[in-house]
Amino acid sequence: MTDLPSGKAIVAGVTGWPVGHSRSPRLHGHWLRRYGVDGLYAPFPIAPENFEPAVRGLAAAGLAGLNVTVPHKEAARALCDRLDDAARRLGAANTLVFGPGGAIEGRNTDAFGFAENLKAANCAKTGGTAVVLGAGGAARAVVLALQSLGYGPIRLTNRTASRAEAVTDALGPGIEAVPWAERAAALAGATLLVNATSLGMTGQPALDLPLDDLPAGAAVNDIVYAPLETPLLAAARRRGCRTVDGLGMLLHQGRPGFHAWFGVDPAVDEDLRRAVAGDLLAPG
Repeated sequence: MTDLPSGKAIVAGVTGWPVGHSRSPRLHGHWLRRYGVDGLYAPFPIAPENFEPAVRGLAAAGLAGLNVTVPHKEAARALCDRLDDAARRLGAANTLVFGPGGAIEGRNTDAFGFAENLKAANCAKTGGTAVVLGAGGAARAVVLALQSLGYGPIRLTNRTASRAEAVTDALGPGIEAVPWAERAAALAGATLLVNATSLGMTGQPALDLPLDDLPAGAAVNDIVYAPLETPLLAAARRRGCRTVDGLGMLLHQGRPGFHAWFGVDPAVDEDLRRAVAGDLLAPG
């Protein structure tokens, strides 16, 4: 375990506006301590109007890179010198790797994090029909991950139909836009259901979705992690479905950035879950 960072410490962080809610400092701080890395991971609140000059200044100052959260993911993609395929296809970057001369490489690790979380829960069944609720940035990452895992068709439904259709246009064949009014019927024959909306999150409206047509052997993943067991996951568990909470997606999406900045491919385990979300875990 390392002491306080030295003057040679590798520095990275997370930026957003606001950024105080981010659990990334807990995540990366835990890994820095576990692996004895001489490093520091800190929050950098940056207002939207200052985003580009601030990020370029941090890159020029020698930071290793940044995680990027709302509302900056699209702006982050726009200022990159290089992009990975996921950032290019999703139109957003959540991980920036700074290189010599202030060069900026943009990555999107959300699809990776989602897929790795499914695999860790033994719920990544290659092939089969998936139903995805939502059409925002998280839903796009989920769809991209499901395509990589071989799911199809992917039935995508969103309260605003035009946004679902935009995702089908952007991410190619194998995606079917389903009207929101038909979301319950779309569950018939599905092997996986994913809630990629904020519905059911603490402080947000509940998700109204009867599960009568969902096969009992299906897996259900809610990318929400506050609460860890959402009403959707509780209902799915009572139905006999396998359930996957959203915390693992957050933990796994952090791995590529930590590896790029600090040179260690970190592990995701129960100790990390407790460190990052101990306040969300049920006692006992």
